[in-house]
Amino acid sequence: MKHYPPEFKADAVALYESRPEATIRSVAADLGINPETLRNCVRAAGASRPRGRRSPEAAQPPAPLEAESAASRNKVRELEEEREILRKAAKYFAGGDALVNRFQCVADLQCRYGVKRLCSVLGVSRSSFSYWRRTAADRAARQAAEAQLAVRIRAVHQESDGTYGAPRITAELRETIGEAVNHKRVARIMRESGIEGVRLRRRHRTTIPDPAAARAPDLIVRDFTAAKPNTKYVGDITYLPIEGGKFSYLATVIDLASRRLAGWAIADHMRADLVVDALAAAVRTRGSLAGSIMHTDHGAQYTSNSSSAFVEACRSAGVRRSMSAVGSSADNALAESFNATFKRETLQGRKSWPGGREARLDAFRWLHRYNTRRRHSRLGQRSPIAFENAFHLTPTTLTPAA
Repeated sequence: MKHYPPEFKADAVALYESRPEATIRSVAADLGINPETLRNCVRAAGASRPRGRRSPEAAQPPAPLEAESAASRNKVRELEEEREILRKAAKYFAGGDALVNRFQCVADLQCRYGVKRLCSVLGVSRSSFSYWRRTAADRAARQAAEAQLAVRIRAVHQESDGTYGAPRITAELRETIGEAVNHKRVARIMRESGIEGVRLRRRHRTTIPDPAAARAPDLIVRDFTAAKPNTKYVGDITYLPIEGGKFSYLATVIDLASRRLAGWAIADHMRADLVVDALAAAVRTRGSLAGSIMHTDHGAQYTSNSSSAFVEACRSAGVRRSMSAVGSSADNALAESFNATFKRETLQGRKSWPGGREARLDAFRWLHRYNTRRRHSRLGQRSPIAFENAFHLTPTTLTPAA
């Protein structure tokens, strides 16, 4: 049985208390732990939370529009037949497939004018119309299947907190329903249903270089790949905006092979202790980082001087330091991309968190979910821990340092 530190248990209980609509099982799944473990933590803490209402099930897509033939037939007057047909047919061409609209017009008006006359006026062949009418049952079945698929898509989208786009939803559907689903079809249904993933927002720069700092060589050279986990890492700091103009700061350590968040720390400052704590969390997660590369930008927290806390922490852990060029975000692009994804999927269009506790709990949930459940496009739409399982690495609980 895994042994979790008190800080992890306290944060797990706090996350459960903050989400009245969530169950023990769903919160435990987000954190990658056994539901009984979380239940025992909640009981031990004597935690309670207000009763909440569960999210309603995804609304069924609107039923197809009813044919407007009855209203049209009631308005028929004794005029020239062809002119009357064209006038009635005009409303069928407001949008959509023009040929299908003509077939529908024939089907709706055939009792009054006859198929032959309608097809002649509307410029369609009777054989094509007959085929369209014979395949009506198949079309209805396809529409019903797409309606069911739209319900599944909406459920997956809601389960991802509204963050997944078409590629990740497609991967989730393929795994859960066990059949091939075309990503273009998923994208089309999402457009028709008004379902969107979270889009990128511009970030605020937090890297403040120290001009007097000693520089480490660039051992990555923009090659953000690795043959196996626990060989190359990137680190960075991003800010978490709090209402009232305040900030918290998140430091991360990310594995380049599996994209796993091996270590992280949150604090209300950007001192060197923040990045040292994140590195220490990565050491606890992996057991050892000896021989690996740690690539960062030129932020003062990482450089300072040769006797800085971070430099000493890397030396003690047996980590080789690597640094990007000054002022070049592309040289640490993977960490920058991770930070952008984290903030757009947690803030979801908001400008800030109400307070530091809310920011920490959102980060706590998302960062664990990122490792255990969130699908990554560079990993074949697998989560980082699922990807690492292919290397026979035992996933451990990721514990924040601060």
